[in-house]
Amino acid sequence: MADFGIRFFLCNILICPIIGILLMIKQVLRNHLTSRIQFNLWFLLLGLLAVPFIPIRPVGFSQIFSLIDKWKNAASSNTKTITETAVNVSAIGTTKQINDFALSVSSKTPSVIGLILFGIWLIGIFAMLLLVIKSKARLKALKKSALPLQSRKVRMLYGNCLSELKIKRDIPIYSTAFLKSPIIVGLFRPCIYLPIHLISDFNAADMRYMLLHELQHYKHKDAIASYLMNFFGILYWFNPLVWYALKEMRNDREVACDTSVLKLLNESDYENYGNTLINFAEKVSLTPFPFATGISGTMRQMQKRIINISSYQKPSVWTRIKGTGIFAIIAVLLLGLTPMLSTYAAEQSYYKWNVSSEKIDLIDLSAYFNGYEGSFVLYDLKNDTWSIYDMDHATLQTAPNSTYKIYDALFGLEEGIITPKDSFMAWNGADYPFEAWNADQNLYSAMQSSVNWYFQEIDRQLGTSALRSYINQIGYGNEIINSDLSSYWMQSALKISPVEQVELLTNLYNNDFGFSPENVNAVKDSICLFSSKNESFYGKTGTGRINDNDINGWFIGYIETADSTYFFATNIQSTENATGSNASEISFSVLSDMGIWKQ
Repeated sequence: MADFGIRFFLCNILICPIIGILLMIKQVLRNHLTSRIQFNLWFLLLGLLAVPFIPIRPVGFSQIFSLIDKWKNAASSNTKTITETAVNVSAIGTTKQINDFALSVSSKTPSVIGLILFGIWLIGIFAMLLLVIKSKARLKALKKSALPLQSRKVRMLYGNCLSELKIKRDIPIYSTAFLKSPIIVGLFRPCIYLPIHLISDFNAADMRYMLLHELQHYKHKDAIASYLMNFFGILYWFNPLVWYALKEMRNDREVACDTSVLKLLNESDYENYGNTLINFAEKVSLTPFPFATGISGTMRQMQKRIINISSYQKPSVWTRIKGTGIFAIIAVLLLGLTPMLSTYAAEQSYYKWNVSSEKIDLIDLSAYFNGYEGSFVLYDLKNDTWSIYDMDHATLQTAPNSTYKIYDALFGLEEGIITPKDSFMAWNGADYPFEAWNADQNLYSAMQSSVNWYFQEIDRQLGTSALRSYINQIGYGNEIINSDLSSYWMQSALKISPVEQVELLTNLYNNDFGFSPENVNAVKDSICLFSSKNESFYGKTGTGRINDNDINGWFIGYIETADSTYFFATNIQSTENATGSNASEISFSVLSDMGIWKQ
């Protein structure tokens, strides 16, 4: 909740310029858009206002292009399904056992500022809800005091209006002494309420215009818009620009409703309809009921509506087509902004991978990932092709955990903290939770048993500055480390995606980093699980454990065969049992069924 408070606050900062852009677009294109389309543009804003509360990552431009590329691949029969078969890990004949030791880290302490912001937001919502409840109570009292319409003249006129609009539903109409202007209320059971003074001062033309106006609200389902506007007004009670935008939306709703009435009238009646608004401008007032719609409004609103009536011309077919096209373009542009406003996306980061330049096969491995979210990524070096399960998770950056030790060892070798011939470190005598850690280590034993203290010592001697420099040099994930050098790679600041893991392994294999070949070979040897004359298997596991729950499992590596070299990364995520060991079992099964690794 604390994190949501911070992210929601940041989202509101981004929402403000978006509102400004939308207002500017409406102003510039007002002569090219019909009144109804101008009103409908506001629904795009309502959609954006909903994004921070959507518990999924919205689709942005890059994902749209990825989907297009996916469809192209599907058309070329590049999508494959692999069936699951059980594989015993021990059957692969590895010379080194895969150990997967992980320490539990505590969940981070909630931000005090975030908690304060979240608390203030909830208090404001509670206050707004009280006002809504008060308004609903007043509306309920109005309904109780209202009487079914008795005026025969008005009832006959009302029946004609229903017929004119081809409305077959029975919409009750009432009279009341507690209103100054007509309103229509109700989402599922709409009712119209007329002030008694309008009935007693009956004018057939004026009454017809008002009834048509209220019925147009019903016909265009404006009650839904009213509920949405009030809903987002409550959620964004603290944002004055959102409130201003909602006020403009209400204004545009009335202008659009006026336009709908004008379409029914003859040109000679336009002036009379405008005079009706002018004549009743002093009598009408803003409705005190948030979920009601009516002909009322402020004097400024009335002025805008009169101007619209005086300049109204029935739109041509070309105008409607042009307006629809402009609306679609604006909708697509705003769709591209949705990831920026997602509080869900704010807590997750994604690798911006240029998929257009890659040859990618999307494969279905869902049978292997039973109970887990995650991804499998495979790169065939010889054929320069990718095979990917779950593109979304393949680009999701998450903590690398012990897989990061591959590169930490490389940094230590480059700095001379350890060397290929002398990587010995003496055990300090501390009692560690795993027996394998309570002994002297070298690079090979430390990598095999994933000994944290060995790599933490490398980081201590490296220092934060050198560590950041190396991470930036190789482009490791998001390239972010915090000040705690003992745990920045364990469910903390540093994050990387499966695709990036494979790209880095490829760079390591080819030594694209420009490091010492001896050091690169030493790291490769430390993660070698099996080696023979014809093929070799290299890999490293990693497990993210928070509050004793294994939530993030990794297995990454590469396989050298007579045909090619294959680089892979498997990541699994869950609330429990998402371990590196389980990720390795999935990997071995997939690689076996693909015919890449023979048992």
